[in-house]
Amino acid sequence: MIDRTSHSDAEIAARRKPESPPEVTQPHYWPMPDRYQRMAFRYTGDRGLVLPAISLGLWHNFGDDVPFARQRAVIRRAFDLGVTQFDLANNYGPPFGSAEENFGRIFAKDLAPYRDELIITTKAGWDMWPGPYGWAGSRKHVLASLEQSLQRMGLDHVDIFYSHRIDLDSPLEETMGALATAVRQGKARYVGISSYSPARTAKAAAILRDLGTPLLIHQPNYSMFNRWIEAELLDTLQEVGAGCIPFSPLAQGLLTDRYLDGVPEGSRASQGKSLSGGMLSEENLARIRALHQIAQRRGQSLAQMAILWTLRDPRVTSALIGASSPAQLEDSVGALDGAPFSDEELAEIDRYARPGEGIDLWNVSAGL
Repeated sequence: MIDRTSHSDAEIAARRKPESPPEVTQPHYWPMPDRYQRMAFRYTGDRGLVLPAISLGLWHNFGDDVPFARQRAVIRRAFDLGVTQFDLANNYGPPFGSAEENFGRIFAKDLAPYRDELIITTKAGWDMWPGPYGWAGSRKHVLASLEQSLQRMGLDHVDIFYSHRIDLDSPLEETMGALATAVRQGKARYVGISSYSPARTAKAAAILRDLGTPLLIHQPNYSMFNRWIEAELLDTLQEVGAGCIPFSPLAQGLLTDRYLDGVPEGSRASQGKSLSGGMLSEENLARIRALHQIAQRRGQSLAQMAILWTLRDPRVTSALIGASSPAQLEDSVGALDGAPFSDEELAEIDRYARPGEGIDLWNVSAGL
């Protein structure tokens, strides 16, 4: 007979059920019930779709070079905070396609029950696979790319499908026609464009309107160090009724506290990920430090102030951020807790918020 009366420390420990972390014992992820009270939402132009004021982009930090558990933690935390939009592209990684594959795994494990609460987007146009059909704006590339993206993510449709770049060798009518076909096929709910000039944006919107698939949104690069959309693009988007979702509001990470005293190990600049050491010129750094002081007076991090600054114009629907950890994500979403900018603060920021050396990596496409 088993003796259950012994109470030595070793025997008590041997009989105690081990404590396992929730991610091991719970097969399903349960999002925070108050997530929609934590996030502000804005209408997309004059359309009926609302988007979170902050959306999560998977350009960096979701390829196979980043531990899957960390990726999963960031995406879970994003949804807990009310971030409902997850932005991808066919060639996000590395390697190309891996961000979509990893997101698809996370979606299947955690987010599938909440599919109708999510806005999932992807894009086609930049280099993806070898040969003449692996990039640009032909109907062949655009629709083949979407099919591949859906397979990688395990989805039957995306909510927004973008033309990622202008292609001078493909008629705009062909590229926009491919986007409209994706909607007619039920493989996309809406369509958007990225890094298009104001004139081509207006033309694209007119083509799509004639095809019965209105342009929903434009995704341009926009930050304190790259203000090109203010001259004309925002007015154009307002005229055609489309929204705006700027990417890289932190200027590829420059508008953070990370580079105030040099280039830290493990930072994007140290890894050569779209932020070269040449961008950290003394002129840029001097303006970063000045903006940092303004943010401190506001009780914000520089990143928080930079994100909130991009949202100061009501024509901007959402700021598209990246995140390498749940803590960084939380800091970014905390931008929405900041006080509105006073006229005096905006005037002071304007003294330093000017084009930065080497910041606009997309000026060729956006200038065509």
